[in-house]
Amino acid sequence: MKILEIVHLPVGVAIRWDDGDESLIDFKKLRDACPCANCSGESDLFGNKTFGLPMLKSVKTYELVSFHWVGHYAIQFTWADRHDAGIYTLALLKALGAPDESEDDH
Repeated sequence: MKILEIVHLPVGVAIRWDDGDESLIDFKKLRDACPCANCSGESDLFGNKTFGLPMLKSVKTYELVSFHWVGHYAIQFTWADRHDAGIYTLALLKALGAPDESEDDH
């Protein structure tokens, strides 16, 4: 799985995949799925999950400033509130860009 093109749009990021799929992931969905240890939790050896301090969300929380590649497997997004700890793997981005099952029912 590879990203052929990723475009920063006013409403989200558009991704063109090497399998012909195209995804549009809105900023709220993208940010709320942040995989960093603070946002998504971190498991210890026993499977106990701990989270960082809750983050106060504002308009800047959902404003994407920039993004850059991490190797060939992930993308790191920087948000206007300066949060940039999440490393979004290609598999996570593909899943976030998949149509919701509720959309298929209509």
